[in-house]
Amino acid sequence: MSLTESRLTRTVQSTGTTGRTHVTATATSVASSRRSRAFVRAAVWWTGMWRAAGSGIAAAAEWTAGTVRPAGVLVAAAATAGLVLGIVFGWMEFMVAGAASLVLLAAAVPFLFGARAYDVDLTLTHERVVAGEGVTGRIVVRNDGHRIALPGRLDIPVAGGLVEFGVPLLRPGHTVEQPLEIPGLRRGIVTVGPATTVRSDPIGLLRREHSFPDVHDVYVHPRTTALPSTSAGLIRDLEGSPTRRLVDADMSFHAIREYAPGDSRRQIHWRSTAKTGRLMVRQYEESRRSRMAVVLAVAEAEYADADEFELAVSCAASLGLRAVHDARDVQIVTGSEIPRVVRGRLRAIRHIPSAAPRPMLDGFSGVELLESTMPVGDVCRLTAEAGERLSIAFVVAGSRVTLSRLQQAALAFPSDTAVVGLICDERAHPRMQPVSGMTVLTVGTLDDLSGLLLRGATS
Repeated sequence: MSLTESRLTRTVQSTGTTGRTHVTATATSVASSRRSRAFVRAAVWWTGMWRAAGSGIAAAAEWTAGTVRPAGVLVAAAATAGLVLGIVFGWMEFMVAGAASLVLLAAAVPFLFGARAYDVDLTLTHERVVAGEGVTGRIVVRNDGHRIALPGRLDIPVAGGLVEFGVPLLRPGHTVEQPLEIPGLRRGIVTVGPATTVRSDPIGLLRREHSFPDVHDVYVHPRTTALPSTSAGLIRDLEGSPTRRLVDADMSFHAIREYAPGDSRRQIHWRSTAKTGRLMVRQYEESRRSRMAVVLAVAEAEYADADEFELAVSCAASLGLRAVHDARDVQIVTGSEIPRVVRGRLRAIRHIPSAAPRPMLDGFSGVELLESTMPVGDVCRLTAEAGERLSIAFVVAGSRVTLSRLQQAALAFPSDTAVVGLICDERAHPRMQPVSGMTVLTVGTLDDLSGLLLRGATS
């Protein structure tokens, strides 16, 4: 009996010890889990605080860089150095200089208020002009705030320049209107705006700006001249010109030949069949609608200077404008910019819209001289490969393109395509000369082009 009780007692003691051990382990696990969660929450909080502090410091640095001018930086440095040295070493002169600098900075702060109180309306009379003409417009400034707006300045970027306007003291709701005059512009796409209000103190220590989203793109078209209609000269048929290629069905009758398997029965000529006793069919010359191409060289190495390039752009635009007015199928092609790393391995051309005069002239406004592009001969080769069969092609280049290079460029087109080379040289006299199957025109001014084309048409 005692042996049985002894075993039961050991069993109960063993079981109780295991239960306590399990409870202690569970409590330790819960405490460790709580500590880990607290650590994670602390890490997340510190991360968020660090990011917020970093964003605040970055915003403050950006505001300071855009507000404090170089003179303000010097005054702030003088204030800091003067106060520190004066307090540490007891130098009264440095303390006075530092305090004066601090007063200057504090006095400049009120001049920054009201930079966003204006509502600026910028309008232009025309957004498309010809090179050499100016642009006019107006600027309306209104005080949208509930307080008096101090006098300020309004800056309007125009291409690489800046137009400044002084804004007087404006009461709430009052407006002031000033005219805007931009003198003669060079060909290109000129960006006018955005209008920017500028607040600055009289000494120039601090500066605050606010830009408005009103931006205008002015298309400055190249100068053009009136040219004779191409239908009276080099291309005489508006609907299509017959070629030497013979086809089975077209508009221009050529001859009658004997029937061959595969010919259409509709083309059988029954009278000739009755006379000869054999089936005879009609044969025609292929009529092809007149298609015109204007190739403009844009490589810097092919022009003597920028004025010569402007003359070439004006000549190409005049030719394209005449073709559009004649309702012809015309494609206007220039070289495209090619990165230096792939130059010689990549070929690319640019097509200028030619469906209507305005899009075409807008496209000519964006044409620029390129340092890294294909020579005019490669542009002509791509034009001949990419387009349909052409009736006539004008190749417009600068004075540095020799006659031999023009001849090589003309060889890229089919033999039945009339090629006209146009060399722009402001130092040369206007002349026209035939060179091995092509016609070369040399123009010194834009007005020479019309006379040379008219002479070519009559000859």
